[in-house]
Amino acid sequence: MTEDGSETRPGLTNPAVMIATWFGSGYLPKAPGTWGSLAALPCAWVMVDHAGPNILWLASAALFALGVWAANGYMAISGTHDPGPVVVDEVVGQWLVLSILPQDLFMYGLGFVCFRMYDVLKPWPINIVDQKLKGGLGVMVDDVLAAVYAIVTLFVIFNFVPLPQ
Repeated sequence: MTEDGSETRPGLTNPAVMIATWFGSGYLPKAPGTWGSLAALPCAWVMVDHAGPNILWLASAALFALGVWAANGYMAISGTHDPGPVVVDEVVGQWLVLSILPQDLFMYGLGFVCFRMYDVLKPWPINIVDQKLKGGLGVMVDDVLAAVYAIVTLFVIFNFVPLPQ
């Protein structure tokens, strides 16, 4: 924190900061989580194009572990807990949701909206995890839970809600 109470913004030359902010997207103005989720979309599209949809599961697991380290690093440098610019958690959550969807612009948009809804609203038990689990692990886990809620919601929509033909 600076003397005026504003948050210190570490530079992107630090690898932990680069990953935590998802290459600076967490520094964009207003709603950094939304920017981080949006930045996840083209990355997912390219990975699926080159390696198929299952790559998103592997990439999510790897980025989760890296994200815990990066979030801890960012928090140590900035002196804050769960700072807004840390959006690597949104990337992991978004990729998990996209992993169950066909590679289609509408479907990716639907996955984006569904994930962001649960990430912002933080229904039970996400809200409890968000409050109780600290450090980089806490930063990452609540978004994985939001992804699980989004995946279940999309499963219900696709399998039990009659859609117009």
